[in-house]
Amino acid sequence: MDSLDSEKQGTSIDISRVMEMIPHRYPFLMIDRVMNVRASESAVGIKNVTINEPFFQGHFPGHPVMPGVLIVEAMAQTAGILVVHTLGAESEGKLVYFMSIDGARFRRPVTPGDQLHVHVTKQASRGNVWKFAGQAKVDGTLCAEATFAAMIMDRAE
Repeated sequence: MDSLDSEKQGTSIDISRVMEMIPHRYPFLMIDRVMNVRASESAVGIKNVTINEPFFQGHFPGHPVMPGVLIVEAMAQTAGILVVHTLGAESEGKLVYFMSIDGARFRRPVTPGDQLHVHVTKQASRGNVWKFAGQAKVDGTLCAEATFAAMIMDRAE
């Protein structure tokens, strides 16, 4: 792969690095890898959905469906990785608080065995407030979408 191809692809971030960049942990870490990270532009989070997820015990017995709010959370975590990648090491471990979620639509259920591709694109940023558009897809089919704003904050020690 030449350097031009590398620029088009963006950076890939494995689970170990994801856990250095954002504070989320099991059972609330909703992404397994982030690919095609382009600083200040976009990223694609990957979530391998398995029947072992704790939420499937109650959502729904006999018909497991990933809750839509957790799909939106996967969008936020992917956006958090994009923010940290853009701002650099000094932003690692900061907290990202939702400010708004608009236009959330859920178009297809996400079930065990699916690989969720969470596409986020930065729409704007001003100071510590960032706005994103997110789409979650399985096999290229749109499952969920939303626009959301988040505030990046230092952790209270």
